[in-house]
Amino acid sequence: MSDGKVKEYTPDQRVIKALSHPLRFRILVVLNQKVASPSEIADELGEPLGNVAYHTKILAENGAIEQVRTAPVRGALEHFYRAQTRPWFDDELSAQLPDSVRQALSSEIISYIWEDVVAASEAGGFDDAETHITRTHVDLDEDAYRELADLLNSVVNRALELHAEAGPRLAELSSEERERQTRRTALAIMHFDR
Repeated sequence: MSDGKVKEYTPDQRVIKALSHPLRFRILVVLNQKVASPSEIADELGEPLGNVAYHTKILAENGAIEQVRTAPVRGALEHFYRAQTRPWFDDELSAQLPDSVRQALSSEIISYIWEDVVAASEAGGFDDAETHITRTHVDLDEDAYRELADLLNSVVNRALELHAEAGPRLAELSSEERERQTRRTALAIMHFDR
């Protein structure tokens, strides 16, 4: 039986710490796409290896990534990692971040979106008739604003479910068929005050 009290949301402080630095966020984006070592990540991001290694350690200590293997490389033992969490904040987790961190992460995300848009534009990625591009101004009160935010979060969650459902179907195909039938898409949603 409930005591009538509303349970307060308490985000995992380890997740906040793991993702509250822009470089850790960028590392996590890379590790959501592939298994990589700090050296490979440093090269890809154009960051000093020492910085990447330090922030990779913080991500691992906080459960955002895990080491999957080691390999000898040029006389040293290199560690390879993969992501355990997505580089994404729900509204409650985002509210726990300092404004400066939230702004820096938003800038990173917008930069990634822009890179995707430019690459898609150059490669004909907007040519399909079912490609969706809209820009809609709406005036909302607080209730409507919250409802729209929840709706957009549900769209992202369903997109990830569809991604997971497609994986086994694509895995059954030959590598040639898989390459031909895989639709590599990007879903970018922005809802912000204008």
